[in-house]
Amino acid sequence: MLTLDQEYWNERHLSGDTPWDIKKTSPPLKAYIDQLTDKNISILIPGAGHFQDADYFYVNGFQNITICDISSVAVEKIKNNLRNKPEIKYINNDFFKLTGQYDLILEQTFFCAINPGQWQKYADKMLQLLSTNGKLVGVLFGKEFDQPGPPFGGNLTEYKTLFNSGLHILTMEMCYNSIPQRLGNELFFICKKSII
Repeated sequence: MLTLDQEYWNERHLSGDTPWDIKKTSPPLKAYIDQLTDKNISILIPGAGHFQDADYFYVNGFQNITICDISSVAVEKIKNNLRNKPEIKYINNDFFKLTGQYDLILEQTFFCAINPGQWQKYADKMLQLLSTNGKLVGVLFGKEFDQPGPPFGGNLTEYKTLFNSGLHILTMEMCYNSIPQRLGNELFFICKKSII
């Protein structure tokens, strides 16, 4: 099994082996961001990889944005692309070591980069990082892949089981507005932190 550590992801970025970079904000996420009205929410983009999502939030009036990536190469590239947006915060660290709380966590090609054996740990960490009434929103691959990951895929049934342990699923369905190469293979979801 591959060790998906900083060295692995640094090498992927250095070699340009980043097929998850679609050079823009994915349409399902753009549609979600476009309907947000509270510009003061705290936003976390874990496993950011590239800068487009943070940039889209910023140009639409959101400034409380934190980017986290385990790859120092990725973080430096993102900083360079967003150098005129000094309010954006950067964390070059393992997601599972993060602290703090966020009103919105954006999932975009991060979950699929984690070994499935750590998916429960991911769900538990999201629960810890979300503020009261905070939301985890994003896209997941709604298919299994023939090749060993990353990316790692899954299905609606296992995702519902996983995210229902502490989070309340508001929406989880196949995307109607994916980019062409992901059409029919992508799920959009919104989960809210359950108040016990």
